[in-house]
Amino acid sequence: MNWEHWLLSHESGIRLGFFFSVFSLMAVWEVLAPCRQPSLTRRLRWTNNLGLVVFNSLLLRLLFPAAAMGVALFAREQGWGWFNHVPAPWWLSMLLSVIILDAVIYLQHVMVHAVPLLWRLHRVHHADPDYDVTTGARFHPLEIILSMLIKFAAILLLGPPVAAVLVFEVLLNASAMFNHGNVQLPQRLDRIVRWFLVTPDMHRVHHSVDDDEANSNFGFNLPWWDRLFGTYRDQPRAGHRHMTIGIHKYRNPKQVTWLSGMLSLPFKGRITGYAINRRQWKASDEE
Repeated sequence: MNWEHWLLSHESGIRLGFFFSVFSLMAVWEVLAPCRQPSLTRRLRWTNNLGLVVFNSLLLRLLFPAAAMGVALFAREQGWGWFNHVPAPWWLSMLLSVIILDAVIYLQHVMVHAVPLLWRLHRVHHADPDYDVTTGARFHPLEIILSMLIKFAAILLLGPPVAAVLVFEVLLNASAMFNHGNVQLPQRLDRIVRWFLVTPDMHRVHHSVDDDEANSNFGFNLPWWDRLFGTYRDQPRAGHRHMTIGIHKYRNPKQVTWLSGMLSLPFKGRITGYAINRRQWKASDEE
């Protein structure tokens, strides 16, 4: 369809438009009503976190020019994937595709916590000593590449509509910035919203230094998977304003905040017996 090619050609502009709109909204919200007092200056963290975002974006464009929407179009043209073989109303294939892709991201997130080698990559995201809108896009380049390859495989197997992939990408990026925001919804509203969307309070628990809390609330967009698979945790033990964010072993700003430190962090320390949902951290742990 011509409109699919139009979406593909304007994909970057659409995604950037939503990115800057949501980012600006969250940044203003954080300034006007922050949930927590930051431990480091915004200038230091934002310069390095956003520098990593720019680097990752350029790398992905270089390695995967067509991106996820291009793979979806390729799958349709080749007749690959479930929805290219099973007749379904367009709206239903759109809805189910977004939900299934979100479930894949949830499972991927559990995997990078459960596999020690992959945790070394993912800890770049968790080692941020503060928690704000920029944390939501702070990932090591190797994890970004892995995530993209997993997404490609899911799209080839699923065969989703091209528009569904764009909707999913926009929702995922927007919700990641929202639920990593240094903001807080009113308690009653939060309890309602988190049945349909991962809220900042819900996901902030996942960034606790305590590993049983860090190994909970894996969802980025839809909160249902955590409740369904038993990884949901309501609140942090220390409360949102007093909980410690980050990783016990890695607290040096040069190592966890500077761009050079983030890029080299996966190669620091030993691969130990990191296990998902271990009861508590030990002082001697490397991870």
